[in-house]
Formats: sequence, structure tokens, C-alpha cells
Amino acid sequence: MRTVPLRAQPPSDATPLNAAAPSAEFAARISACQTRIERVLDDLLRLPDPGTDRLREAMRYSTLGAGKRLRPTLVYLTGQACGAPLARLDAPAAAVELIHVYSLVHDDLPAMDDDDLRRGRPTCHRAFDEGTAVLVGDALQALAFAVLAHEPIDGVTPEARLEMIRVLSRAIGTGGMAGGQAVDLEAVGRKLDVPAIENMHRRKTGALIQASVLLGALAAGVSGAAELAALARFGAEIGLAFQIQDDILDVEGSTEGLGKRAGADAARDKPTYASALGLDAAKARAQALKSRAAARVSALGDRAQILATLAAYVVDRRA
Repeated sequence: MRTVPLRAQPPSDATPLNAAAPSAEFAARISACQTRIERVLDDLLRLPDPGTDRLREAMRYSTLGAGKRLRPTLVYLTGQACGAPLARLDAPAAAVELIHVYSLVHDDLPAMDDDDLRRGRPTCHRAFDEGTAVLVGDALQALAFAVLAHEPIDGVTPEARLEMIRVLSRAIGTGGMAGGQAVDLEAVGRKLDVPAIENMHRRKTGALIQASVLLGALAAGVSGAAELAALARFGAEIGLAFQIQDDILDVEGSTEGLGKRAGADAARDKPTYASALGLDAAKARAQALKSRAAARVSALGDRAQILATLAAYVVDRRA
């Protein structure tokens, strides 16, 4: 694997790269990523397995035709910024989105958040049934790792492929998404301080966003410790900022705009950044993280601007 050279040491938080608002050109790139990953996922979900019609229908229902596709977009744009062709990024982009969808299907179950609406339509267990929804999550997780292990990824070494599998598995285990969800379940009805809420957010949401950045870099051949560390810090900052913005939108957004029930966190008495700090402080924290994220990668030179703009896209979204 080649190493993408850094031009200087990562700057301090006081000297961020300009995290400009996304332009029309950038919005077109986002749209192109969304269109591309939809096609890739559609192909991957044309599963031939006999006797599983209902399960396969539910997998396609849960995955296709909706969603912001933020995580695969992170894979695509990070990988491109590091020099990878789009085709090399299809498999890791699909893998992270399959994992994300699995987490949403399980998160919506009655045993978790008991939600009726996801991405503007009935949740999987409402459209089908609870047992099928459990199996959908299981099958999507298995498919994600099968994609990373077996799909052709031209130009990626076996060592890099194995590292991508390791990064993704770590992001969704007890130290990442599953562990964060466990903390979330235990926190209902309790008051958590800000460090505890931040720990929950970094694990439940941030870990998979960070993994998306790293998978894009690994597919591009980035192998230097300094480069990967800078990108990992970038991913960690936008991952936390994304969840803080989610907390804010749960208060300020609408059910129609969000595609899920607004005010759900307050209704469940769940601790959030907004409830712990207030909306103004939560917004300031999200903006500070956006600037810090841009600073983490400014040593990548001209290519870092696309990542800074991506940070703005993540944090400043309204849905």
C-alpha cells in the first residue's frame, strides 16, 4: 500500500481549515455518491437464497430507497481525497451502510426504542414483524462482512482488506456501537453528566462514522500511522458532532423533515447533549467540533478542503 504524504504536523485546534458551507458542486457530489451506493446496494441485495423470500424482501425494504447515506458518502469522499478510484470504494461503502441499516432495524425494535417510523415510512418490525426484523439485522450484518471479505476490490492488498474488517468489527462491538447502545438503554430516566453523554455518543454513533472515514482511507492505500491517526481524529470529531446535531434536531426538527418521530428522546426521558447543556451550548459544541475536525486533516494539503466541507455537511444539516 502507498502512503499519502503529509505536508506538516497536524495543526492545533486554534488553526482550523475553513469548513465552508457545501457548494452546489459539493451537493452534486453528495447526490452522486447517494445514487451510486443505491445501485451497489440494490445489486448486493439481489440474493439468490431459496426459501427466504420474506426475509430478503424485508432486507430490501429496510435498506433501499431512503436515508441520507452519510456513512458511505464518507467512505467515497475520504477515499477519493486520498487518491482512490470510486470503484475501489464500493465494497467498503456498502459494508458500512449495511451495518448502519442493521443497527437502525434493531434500534427500532420494541425491546430497544420501540419506534414506528424510520426514514419516513413504517419501521421494519411494523411493516413485517418483530422476528423478521431481528433476522433482517442479523443478515445485514453478516452480508456486510461478506462484502468486505469476498467482493472484488481491485488494488487493495489482503492486508488492507483484513484491516478494514478489523476496523469495522471494532466499531460495532462493545467498545463501539453495541456498547454505546447498552449505555443508552441503561441511561433512560437517569441524569448523565456531559462526559458520560459524550462517551455514549462516541460509541453508539461516532464509532461507525469514524470507521467510515478509515475504510475510505484504507481502500485508498493509506498506511502511514500519522495519516491514519489524523483521519481517525477527524472521524471521531465529526462522529460526535453528528450525534450532537441529532440531539438538537430532535428538539428543533419536525417528524416530516427528520423521517422519524421528533421529540422522541424527551418522550423517553433519555439524556442528550441538548438536555444536559441546553440548545445554545450544544450548538456551540457541535460547531467547535466541526472546526476541530477540519484542523485534524489540514496537513493533507489541498485534498483536506473536501474533508472540511464534508465536516460542515455533517454538522450543519437540518434533517
